Amino acid sequence: MYATKARRRRGVILTPQGLKKLQTAKSEAEIRENNGHRYTLEVLSDRTGLSVDTIMKIFACEVGVDKQTLKHCFQAFNLVLEQSDYCFPDLPQQSQAFSTNLSLAEAEPEIPEGQVPLDSRFYVERPPIEANCYKAILQPGALIRIKAPRRMGKTSLMSRILKSATNESYHTVFLSFQLADKAIFQDLDKFLRWFCASVSLGLELQNQLTEYWDELFGSKISAKIYFEQYLLAKTISPIVLGLDDIDRLFQYPDLADDFFGLLRAWHEEAKNREIWKKLRLIVAHATEVYIPLSVNKSPFNVGLPVELQSLNQTQVKALGDRYGLNFCEQSLEKLFALVGGQPYLVRLACYYLWQHRISVEELLSTALSSDGIYREHLQQQWWNLQQNPELVRAFAQVIKSSQPVELNLQQAFKLQSMGLVNLYGNQATPSCRLYAEYFCDRLHHQPESIIS
Repeated sequence: MYATKARRRRGVILTPQGLKKLQTAKSEAEIRENNGHRYTLEVLSDRTGLSVDTIMKIFACEVGVDKQTLKHCFQAFNLVLEQSDYCFPDLPQQSQAFSTNLSLAEAEPEIPEGQVPLDSRFYVERPPIEANCYKAILQPGALIRIKAPRRMGKTSLMSRILKSATNESYHTVFLSFQLADKAIFQDLDKFLRWFCASVSLGLELQNQLTEYWDELFGSKISAKIYFEQYLLAKTISPIVLGLDDIDRLFQYPDLADDFFGLLRAWHEEAKNREIWKKLRLIVAHATEVYIPLSVNKSPFNVGLPVELQSLNQTQVKALGDRYGLNFCEQSLEKLFALVGGQPYLVRLACYYLWQHRISVEELLSTALSSDGIYREHLQQQWWNLQQNPELVRAFAQVIKSSQPVELNLQQAFKLQSMGLVNLYGNQATPSCRLYAEYFCDRLHHQPESIIS
């Protein structure tokens, strides 16, 4: 008889404790080293020395990787991999326990960061926005414009519009301009080549720029030719482009003027030419357009405008119900009084209440403390604010005043994009009591020359 062959260990995955430990270290590094912006997969790959595919496996916690790989990933964030940070999902003696853990993980809420997953039961619709968008994207040459401050749900909504288009057998491409290197924005030709190549990649088509780019016509005409004669011509079904973080282009007014003019021209082409009816656009930005654009060249005054608002109390209660929290009216009002209906702040509160099985009153008592649940988020907002002394002074005026404060439009829009203020025209008020109290304390300790 042959000896029974030992079952092979197919790598390890992070435990919930290990995943949280790694994500916390990553978030802190993003605040310190990346202006508070989330690292792209490419940046994480460079930092850890691991492939993008491996990075995705580590954070997904679904496919095993070598323990040494996890060590490298942890070391990249000055962490030590401990035994409690990982497990072997396929050991026979652990298979039943692991299966139970998986079932629990599937039933548990996801950690509240970034986009709400498509299959999450914790996405709260804001009728009639979703239904209107799903209908609009079916129209030839559609253009949907989503505007809202950061962490208000723009990407989550965009992903659901793209999913609805996929269900109609449309081709979809999601492209965030945060993925582009700064050097890309310095030259229109380089930027449009990057843009066209990125769309090709998203459609799983070979890059054919050298075949269609013509220096005689220039980059804008070449980009139009590339779409018209290659990308659109190669597909039978419509193509839906989801363009996220387009306000990054506002820092480059000349480039923005050319690119936005191009998008508007393509949208107008759909009124006259059949092939351009196949192109549908979704653009998302965190702030009002504060750069001068010709009315006839701007894509921000056509199509379906969507402005995401904070959740109302009914929607906050509905989210709490999905966590099994069953807010009483008094608790709901207390939570709402502190954070308003800002989706990220509400999600974080609900997750923490569910995780620690504490009352709303207990959570609120430590919300502004150094170990409160909003600590990292508030520190990140404070760091972002400090990068622009003019914004510090503008926000200090808002915090100090009991009445709405009239601000310079550009400052008002930037503070709104950070989610710090609500605007009524160009008059600003703090967006929620959490920010007002936290920043009042921080600004109180700043030299008078900085905040006046």
